Amino acid sequence: MVRKNIIESDNAVSEVVDVVLILGIMLIAITVITVAGFPALQNLQESGHKENIRQSFIVLGENVNKVVFDNAPSQSVELKMYGGGIWVTSDSHMNMTLQTWNSSIPAKENQTAIDSQMRSLQNEFEGTTISYENTGVWAKYQTGDAVMVREPQFVFNDNLLVIPFAPIRGTDGIAGEGLIRVIAREDGVPSVYSYQNVSAVDITIKSVYYTAWEDYLRDTLEMQVEVNNTESSVHAHKDYTENIDVHVLKSSLDMSIE
Repeated sequence: MVRKNIIESDNAVSEVVDVVLILGIMLIAITVITVAGFPALQNLQESGHKENIRQSFIVLGENVNKVVFDNAPSQSVELKMYGGGIWVTSDSHMNMTLQTWNSSIPAKENQTAIDSQMRSLQNEFEGTTISYENTGVWAKYQTGDAVMVREPQFVFNDNLLVIPFAPIRGTDGIAGEGLIRVIAREDGVPSVYSYQNVSAVDITIKSVYYTAWEDYLRDTLEMQVEVNNTESSVHAHKDYTENIDVHVLKSSLDMSIE
């Protein structure tokens, strides 16, 4: 029997081709995982961080509202940072005007119940902002859409409207990663301002989250709303067939970040 030289063997050529093919497939697989898999994993991780921030602000809102409604003199909430920033901003404002019956005139007159900055505690991470603003929690995404995460504590029931107003004082801010602490304290004694025989209410809110406020004022308080995109504001109005009583709870907050 004549033995073929290994160099001339077809089997040897086949084995070399198989190894080359396997290495090629492995290289393609590694490239696909690196190019497509890693960004997908990174996006999944960022989504998880955003959801954690969202849940943390829901807890923060519940605790800070205890201070607003005078159930605690102060509250301390621990938050985890993932590389974004958190600070107290001065971008939001609220105006509230009431039409009341003045028996001494007798006639209807307009009274300004609120006309002041609200301000907010805002967290920014990867283009998404989540804020505590006037007893509610709000979010705005990279698309520009704003949503309500936790309802503000406005109440309308049995011809009684209760509006909390919780302006925030403070200039602290911090960026980076790790655990931080937000401390909310009473900034003076909460005050209640009462108005009787109210026939109409006008509320104007200027805020980054004005479209989410629009949904809330329309759907929950059943007010007629109109937005001003240029001013980033919403105006809401409602006439009441029966006069109502309105109570405004003003409770200022002093917020610090450690």
